Amino acid sequence: MSKRDYYEVMGLAKGASADELKKSYRRLAMKYHPDRNPGDAAAEASFKETKEAYEVLSDERKRAIYDQYGHAGLDPTAGAGRAAGFGGADGLGDIFGDVFGDIFGGGRRSRSGVYRGADLRYEMALDLEQAVFGASVNVSIPALRTCEPCKGSGAAPGSGTTSCRRCGGSGNLRVSQGFFSIQQTCSSCGGSGQTIEKPCSSCQGRGRVQETRTLSVKVPAGVDDGDRIRLSGEGEAGQNGGPPGDLYVEIRVRPHDIFERNGADLSCVVPVSFATAALGGSIEIPTLDGEVTLKIPAETQPGKVFRLRGKGVTPVRSSSVGDLYCRIDVEVPVHLTPEQKRLLKAFNDSLSVDGGDHRPRSDSWRDGVRRFFSAMNS
Repeated sequence: MSKRDYYEVMGLAKGASADELKKSYRRLAMKYHPDRNPGDAAAEASFKETKEAYEVLSDERKRAIYDQYGHAGLDPTAGAGRAAGFGGADGLGDIFGDVFGDIFGGGRRSRSGVYRGADLRYEMALDLEQAVFGASVNVSIPALRTCEPCKGSGAAPGSGTTSCRRCGGSGNLRVSQGFFSIQQTCSSCGGSGQTIEKPCSSCQGRGRVQETRTLSVKVPAGVDDGDRIRLSGEGEAGQNGGPPGDLYVEIRVRPHDIFERNGADLSCVVPVSFATAALGGSIEIPTLDGEVTLKIPAETQPGKVFRLRGKGVTPVRSSSVGDLYCRIDVEVPVHLTPEQKRLLKAFNDSLSVDGGDHRPRSDSWRDGVRRFFSAMNS
């Protein structure tokens, strides 16, 4: 079967830059890497093909020969190949150290079979009061934990491990393709170089078991929606002696019946009667630390905002307390009796006969309407 053109393999044009080549290799290597596609022969073949193409095109001398002679120019048994001075695979080295190691954390880690446990994410819903004042909340986290009977080794108590027969204990396999030599993690031992004589009956040799653990999470006072709390070491257990991952608790604050929060400040809508807004009065305002009295001046208009200093929130990353903003909402009476309607009509009529300026907003609005139509007709 003839080889595909290397530029076609990389998805690039012939004149592609070194930077474009490296970016394409990173993308394809991540896509086809055997660790991400266990047991997928087609992905493994594509990975080898991509690696071979990159090893040639990333070398200026080999790329120049390939551009001129094609695959034949790189064949060590052909004249062009011998003239170019190509020998065996030893001169090529291991490309994982400088390119692919950046993606998967380095070749040494992969070859040793020691892996850090995965980080976990948990979304915690809190009431506003819990977020403002802090709380201790119990959460149940399902995760892979170290198997206790075998202490994570995967071997049944009293048994041990032996050197992997397939890789000879190195944890790696070297596959030759032409004069190329590709080093891969041994699929039999997972890169550890050891195989288990008798698997642990609790974890079936995996060293980890699925377990739900209840944790008490201390929520600091002042956290806000979207904040994250990191619990070090409470993620999934590592493999082959690797450290555990972390647990990230993301805060979601439930909507409150009265208050809305904006950083350190709180806001609320305060309904007042028509009579209180017109004549003035006092009303009780709820805050997070008790009720306070708010004085409503006479002739207060709807939408007026009153600021109560120091009645907001102290954010978790600051010592400055915010304020509470109260927006007045004048209530229109409903379900009026005939007598109440008569009195309101009489009151409204009285506003028109004494010549007083009782409707400042209404008068300014009418003036604006007249100016609008005057401009439209001019």
